[in-house]
Amino acid sequence: MWFKTRHPRTPLRGNLSAFLDEGSEIEGRYLCAGTVMFNGRLRGELESSDTLIVGERGRVNGAVRAGNVIVHGEITGNVTATERVELKSTARVTGDIEAAVIIMEEGVYLDGRCHMTRPRALEEPTTLSVVALGR
Repeated sequence: MWFKTRHPRTPLRGNLSAFLDEGSEIEGRYLCAGTVMFNGRLRGELESSDTLIVGERGRVNGAVRAGNVIVHGEITGNVTATERVELKSTARVTGDIEAAVIIMEEGVYLDGRCHMTRPRALEEPTTLSVVALGR
């Protein structure tokens, strides 16, 4: 049986909401939703309500905020995630990182501080009443 294998750094385009390639240059604030792959250049703010992937050719000069942030490229500015930040081996970050989970591979360049926040609170547990039945 033959299986088609993909290179581990190749994003799944079928699951992406948006893909901004190398030729994209943005100045200002870019807001997005869904899973977004950013391989362009941005000077300003980049904000996603879901997952943001900064590709190897992605360059961000400004604040980054998202639910999940995966960095292969370069960010000069603070990175804030409500859930997790993953810095891949080619990542270059100059700025502070704040998230509940922070993952760094070997080879990452980080000039800043990491602050691990508490994960989002789980729903309040429901109170169960136990009634003993007599015989």
